[in-house]
Amino acid sequence: MFMPSGEPRPHYRRVFSRLATMEPSEFDERCKLADLSFLLQGITFTVYSDARGVERLFPFDLVPRIIPRSEWDRVERGLAQRVVALNLFLQDVYGPQRILRDGTIPRSLVLSCKHFHREVAGVELPRGIHVHIAGIDLVRDSKSGDYVVLEDNVRTPSGVSYVLENRLVMTRTLPLVFQQHEVLPVDHYPIELLQILRVLAPRGGDRPTIALLTPGIHNSAFFEHSFLAQQMGIELVEGRDLVVDADVVYMKTIHGLRRVDVIYRRIDDDFLDPLTFRPDSLLGVPGLVNAYRARNVALVNAVGNGVADDKAVYAYVPKFIKYYLGEEPILRNVETWLCDDPSQLAYVLEHLPELVVKPVAESGGYGILMGPSADRATLDQFRERLRDDPRNYIAQPVVPLSRVPCWAPDAGCLAGRHVDLRPYCLYDGDRVTIVPGGLTRVALREGSMVVNSSQGGGSKDTWVLAGDE
Repeated sequence: MFMPSGEPRPHYRRVFSRLATMEPSEFDERCKLADLSFLLQGITFTVYSDARGVERLFPFDLVPRIIPRSEWDRVERGLAQRVVALNLFLQDVYGPQRILRDGTIPRSLVLSCKHFHREVAGVELPRGIHVHIAGIDLVRDSKSGDYVVLEDNVRTPSGVSYVLENRLVMTRTLPLVFQQHEVLPVDHYPIELLQILRVLAPRGGDRPTIALLTPGIHNSAFFEHSFLAQQMGIELVEGRDLVVDADVVYMKTIHGLRRVDVIYRRIDDDFLDPLTFRPDSLLGVPGLVNAYRARNVALVNAVGNGVADDKAVYAYVPKFIKYYLGEEPILRNVETWLCDDPSQLAYVLEHLPELVVKPVAESGGYGILMGPSADRATLDQFRERLRDDPRNYIAQPVVPLSRVPCWAPDAGCLAGRHVDLRPYCLYDGDRVTIVPGGLTRVALREGSMVVNSSQGGGSKDTWVLAGDE
């Protein structure tokens, strides 16, 4: 919010002026009203590591994060470039595998990915799209001011419902502040997604049957599943609501079976079809992958996308961009060490207390080592893990995340907290549409660098301005 001189930055001046006139007790009251609004709407999530299975409010901070248009334009171009390159990579590795033959990325690295599925190699997809929806995690380096890519999420990225609900609650809770700014809208996301789903229908037609496949009410993101289905006016189904006959998918209704054309699945590949993947899955639909192979149903996102957001493959995305597009990456990666390379592993083991170590196939902040805050016993445990299974880990330096002002209720004042940003990208095969801003996640604990909701993080409304002030 502030420049080194202590003056508010131009795009934060009006927010600063308004907050400066507000008593702490008044601001705290508005924060409580916002929390009550989320509670009454049932906007919650479940933390799997909590054995009690209690649903929690996703903490919301009322001070908006503001991004000027000139800054966002570069981010937007970089995201679009990255999504197109990731889609081309997936077309290639499940098709001719040119990039593997040319040695741009090691064949062994790709084929050993946990989420690389030979079962869908050669499947022709509508419009050649693998990545219909992407959530690309960015952080802003507080030293350079540049946005850098931390992770790619092209399987079933979640969180967009909080972007839409945060905006709604924000406009109700601080309406005058919002009206003083020309903020780019975010509420067109469901319509844009629905348009993409419609054009994927294998049979064509104006009214394809589209369903959102959820694992059910016990899934941590169930609120989002029901919210998006409602917003798009499509069916919300569980695996037991669908049946496959002669490689065609049908939905059970009170009027009989109804053919399904497109499924926006929010179930991981491993649980999607017990006949193809995990046989113990009770969440999926037996025979669904065969219907997909026969091109009788479209799945969004495509099966097998996890190979593109493997954290070891992530290190090669800048090369993908050059290889497929002939362009220099607009957004750079965080420096990454691949632990299956002996020389890089040696460096990681030597500098472990300075690094962040991540398992390559996990998400949600699970299984991460934050070297600077880890005790000796934890560091020793991770050294053993790295030696035993180096392919499963990468390491990165601790990026000095930027901080933004957040309300600290215990102190009764604003305080700086670390944030990241997850913009949501939609791809229709010709054009990448990006919701301005995205989900700003906040590490609410003082000094913490972990922003994941499952690890105690919260969120903010993200405003991208039509101009720079």
